Amino acid sequence: MEIKSLQVAILPKPPISIFKLLGPSFILIGLGLGTGELILWPYLVANWGLGIIWGALLGITMQFFLNMEIERYALANGESVFVGFARLYKKIPIWFILSTVVAFSWPGFSAAAASVLKPFGLENTSYIAVGMLVLCGAILTLGPVLYKTLEGFQKTLVLLGIPIILFIVLKVVNLEAIFELSKGLVGVGDGYLFVPESIPLLSFLAAFAYSGAGGNLNLAQSFYIKEKGYGMGKYAGRITSLITGKQENVKLEGTTFEPNPEQVKTFYRWWKMINIEHFIVFWGLGLITILLLGLLSYTTVFGHPNNVEGINFIYNQALVITENIGPAFGMILLILTSVMLFSTQLSVIDACGRILTENLVIMLPNIRKKGNIIPKVYYSAIWMLILFGIIVLLMGTSEPQFLIVLGAVLNAFCMFIFSGILVKLNTKLLPKEIHPSFLRKVIIYITFAFFGAFSFLVIYNQFFGV
Repeated sequence: MEIKSLQVAILPKPPISIFKLLGPSFILIGLGLGTGELILWPYLVANWGLGIIWGALLGITMQFFLNMEIERYALANGESVFVGFARLYKKIPIWFILSTVVAFSWPGFSAAAASVLKPFGLENTSYIAVGMLVLCGAILTLGPVLYKTLEGFQKTLVLLGIPIILFIVLKVVNLEAIFELSKGLVGVGDGYLFVPESIPLLSFLAAFAYSGAGGNLNLAQSFYIKEKGYGMGKYAGRITSLITGKQENVKLEGTTFEPNPEQVKTFYRWWKMINIEHFIVFWGLGLITILLLGLLSYTTVFGHPNNVEGINFIYNQALVITENIGPAFGMILLILTSVMLFSTQLSVIDACGRILTENLVIMLPNIRKKGNIIPKVYYSAIWMLILFGIIVLLMGTSEPQFLIVLGAVLNAFCMFIFSGILVKLNTKLLPKEIHPSFLRKVIIYITFAFFGAFSFLVIYNQFFGV
């Protein structure tokens, strides 16, 4: 395996307006919409109340700091963190390939998106889920510039979907629910503090890990800021469609800058702006979405006896909304939920395809002699993932909540692994002038310890029943 040294060039100046930077965080929040936001946290609230919502606040805050260290590396070196990790540990691409395939090849999001449509008389959800996977492949394959296709889709969905959810919540919410939410943010529940005894640790860890994107998907943020053109990503090139796009030279290795005072000053201007962008979009909109859907779940279906089975709580929500404010709003909630789950499946396939592509190209340097190989490997990877998902669905494995929870727990362990080496990446491979601050290092180490302890606790609980 041979990874070339970084080239050196001028760090471009950031745009004047932060609005020109908006985009990558919308993709990352889109990855989370169909997991923790729509399924896992509302499911937990429906069964155990709002006293556990502090976990969402803590989880998305931890992910914010993780994501920013991921962005720091790509901003400075114009390459993904996977290339950086491989510069530190030659065999680590094997881990990222295996962990990504095991955690994300399951079609849980398309299965959930199809299942939500059952009240419309669409009973054969496996075939609907298969159709959704094929549609995901078509969108990713036919969009001329892959990043622009994904950004436009997710930005539109988030900016339309959140106001609709807010409108529905305002129509049904009451003061009691708001009071319970305020208590839940500091861990005070109905008869318990922080975590009720009866809650499955597996589900709680899954929701915690999916308070945002989750697992290796967080690392995909380095692809998105690179292709958006943040910092040294300007020199990297973008994946374009083999059918409709104009080919660009997509480089595996990145380009860095000379850390002189002027360039370091430029870096910190970038750093300030991308922190604001990620805080507003990922942390702000992400947390608002989780809290709104938690409020909706608590107000409409908390304590309903039929919440425990699968995603039944979503059907129960729609019924209550139909009774309170009209059938149109119940239908809108179901359709919006299905579309958001579909968008998550779309983003998951893209992120996994990118992760598998770069790590395979790192592991198999000979294929790089064939020219601009990354787009070809990417499209091969996503269609293999889609084919596997279709086989799983047609074999009858379509219980969406189980597939999502399984993936989330695996990704909590993945976050434990990569958070442990993220600080080393940014201190060993970046100039000392742009190293993480002491406070950010402490937060990453705390995150590492938290996910490690929680992951091993869940594993121990599952095997020994403690």
